[in-house]
This record gives sequence, structure tokens and C-alpha cells, in this order.
Amino acid sequence: MKSKWQKLGVLYCPSGSNQHPKLLTHSANPLPVLIEEDTYRIFFSGRDADNRSSVGAVDIDIVRLKIIREHRYPFFVHGPKGSFYADGVSIGNCYEANGVHYMLFMGWQNPEGNHWRGDIGRLVVKPDLTLELDSDMPFMGADNNDPISLSYPWVLKHETGNYSMWYGSTRIWDAGNGEMLHVINYAASADGHNWQREGLAVPYELGIAQAFSRPTVMKNIEKGYEMWFSYRSGSGEKYRIGYAFSTDGRKWERSSEAAGIDVSVEGWDSEMIEYPYVFEHKNQRYMLYNGNGYGKTGFGLAVLAHV
Repeated sequence: MKSKWQKLGVLYCPSGSNQHPKLLTHSANPLPVLIEEDTYRIFFSGRDADNRSSVGAVDIDIVRLKIIREHRYPFFVHGPKGSFYADGVSIGNCYEANGVHYMLFMGWQNPEGNHWRGDIGRLVVKPDLTLELDSDMPFMGADNNDPISLSYPWVLKHETGNYSMWYGSTRIWDAGNGEMLHVINYAASADGHNWQREGLAVPYELGIAQAFSRPTVMKNIEKGYEMWFSYRSGSGEKYRIGYAFSTDGRKWERSSEAAGIDVSVEGWDSEMIEYPYVFEHKNQRYMLYNGNGYGKTGFGLAVLAHV
């Protein structure tokens, strides 16, 4: 049985009218948090006039595909000059540790005269779903395992109480074909706070799949774990959504043709699809994702079907 995602269309795109200055354009990296019944608060990364991203949100009934409330003010704003998130906040996912809920993010730095880079930061998600920075220091920064730049973390808590993290790590800015080599690595933790980095998780292939971003992981009874991610081939194509599976969560087999979703013939996601977030609601599996322009055309929703 082959899995295929049925696209339900755009859920939200900033209108441009009456937008907050920090949320003028884009709604990238959608992250859903259930509020009640079929309504989710979907956090996203919006941008200001200087291309710096902050966290906004919109409440959406995903069954009726209806916007319930568009929050005008950002929930969290990029940091001051010199901070590890001075030039943007791109969100990953949420998890719980010791009764506290956290939201992970990639903090962007774009130093003058140097290449942009990122570190992983952490926000505290309050009971009222407001957000607060956990620390002025990166939650995970560059080290010998990840010497250049980190991105888009995804954390999964196991029944044992242990944690797994999959995140992006840059090996080189140009792998010889004009595209960076940015891979998905794995880290493990006993408490959700201290992490042991274990290196490469998803295999890459230059010219085929070498620039990965934003993994989203779910457990699968038959396969162990499933992952969707966005990737670029290095051969000039824009982002596509790929797929991998693993028995243990550490070593993965990539099977991008099994992703079950591709660009549309025309419209908002006809050039690229990226930044997936897969989740289950009432025994149905959904995917939030972005289309053209890294979220400039909004985010859409797809539902999993079997053909």
C-alpha cells in the first residue's frame, strides 16, 4: 500500500494589510499546538522589512479549514544585535521535560562580511501559550561535532523517559557544486536538557540530496520511526519534501520517492515545498508545510491517504 498526501490548500498567508512590523511577510515553519477540539494554534516564523524572523501565530480549525483568530502581535521577537538569534528565529517543535514545555528554534546570525550561521535555542511555552526565552546562551551551539552551523531541531520523548533529537548541521558551505552540505544529525538525552551528539543520522548523496532542513519524526509500529524533511539536490532544484525510515531512530534509510507529496502544477506550491510538520489528529495524519518563497506564499495542509 502506497502512501500519498492529499493537499487541502493554503491555510494561512499574511495579508500584507494591518500586519505587525515584525510579521509583515512569510509564515514559515508552521508548528501546531492543540487548543480545543479541532482548533490548533499554529505558530510560524514571520519576517520584518529587514528579513529578520519572529514568531507569530494563527488559530485554525483544521477540519473546517477556517481561521478562528489571527494574532496581530508576535509571541517572540528576534534578539538584539550580537545575540545568537539577532537575525531571526525559525521554530522546530515542542516537547516536555520535568513538567515544563519547551519550543526549540534555530537562531540566525548574519554577521557583516561573514556567512550567515545558526545555533539552536529554546523557548519556554507557558500554560497560556505565551513564549519566553529559556537562556541568552544557545541551547546547542557549535562544537567539534557541529563546527559550522546548526538548524531546525526536532525532539521526541520516549516512553522510557529518554529523548531523541534530530537537527541540521553544516559540514561545508559549498560542496563543490554551489550547494551547501547540510546534514541531519542525531543526539540523545536522558533528561531533555543535556545531550550527547552522535553524528550523522540520515545519509546524504551529493547531487541528489545534500541540503536538508527541518526534520519531523513520528513513531511507526511497523517501521520504528518515520521522518519527513525538506532537501535540495545540489543540482539546481529548489526544496522538495523527502522521506526516511529507521528501526532505531539513529540510522536512517532515505527513500524520498516514498514521501508521497511533490510540487503542484501551478499555484502557491508549484516551485518548491518545504518545512514539513507531520502530526496526528483524531486518528488522521496531517502535514503542515510551506510552498514557494520559503513561506512567503503561506502554509498549507495535506492529509494522508493510502492508494
